[in-house]
Amino acid sequence: MSATAEPTAPRGVIVTGGGTGIGRATAQAFAGRGDRVLVVGRTAATLAGTAEGHPGISVLTADLTDPDGPRAITDAALEAFGRIDVLVNNAATGGFAGLAETKPEAAREQFDSNLLAPLLLTRQTLDALEADGGGTVLNIGSAGALGRRAWPQNGVYGAAKAGLDFLTRTWAVELAPRGIRVLGLAPGVIDTGIGERSGMSRQAYEDFLGQIAARVPAGRVGRPEDIAWWAVQLTDPRAAYATGAVLAVDGGLSLT
Repeated sequence: MSATAEPTAPRGVIVTGGGTGIGRATAQAFAGRGDRVLVVGRTAATLAGTAEGHPGISVLTADLTDPDGPRAITDAALEAFGRIDVLVNNAATGGFAGLAETKPEAAREQFDSNLLAPLLLTRQTLDALEADGGGTVLNIGSAGALGRRAWPQNGVYGAAKAGLDFLTRTWAVELAPRGIRVLGLAPGVIDTGIGERSGMSRQAYEDFLGQIAARVPAGRVGRPEDIAWWAVQLTDPRAAYATGAVLAVDGGLSLT
């Protein structure tokens, strides 16, 4: 983890949940700097939209929670690029429910997608990440799960994201001897359109974003590009001395 020179050769990058929102913006940001990117998701049409106009982006329709998913994703990246330098664990599922209303199958789905899937995929990619002098794992968490804050109606999602932050710190220590850095990004409220995709009307979603913007010290909600920029910076070889940190990118909302 001592590299400080400006990167020149294209890197091999995996971005999970790359069909929309933060994942799409992140994949396109890496491709924009000349890296070769494999975007992974469940929906072929949205992945194709991410890759459109970006010849450096390849797509793989896959379910990360499938037992064969981690190997299939790793093999596809190595076949496409011959190397894996960056793994962005971005894919996640959510759901609103208090404890009394939480259905066991919904809780299992969130833990499988948001915690177990990134764990198993990261484990599968370790040898490839180490092979070319050490790569970087970037876990996308949530500013809502930081510190000692509660998050009513989002307990399962928040618990999985808090667990991912803990894994970020633990893996950073475990994997340092292999030259692998591990970092976390904790986005705040980002306008990805997720509200409408989850069933909210356009007006209700806009009202929600307006209410949040009024509380954010920066005066606005985030954009996917805000997170993508940090994803590229944190995984840059010139950031080699940073590992184990989880960076909140939320306009200061978690400070209020």
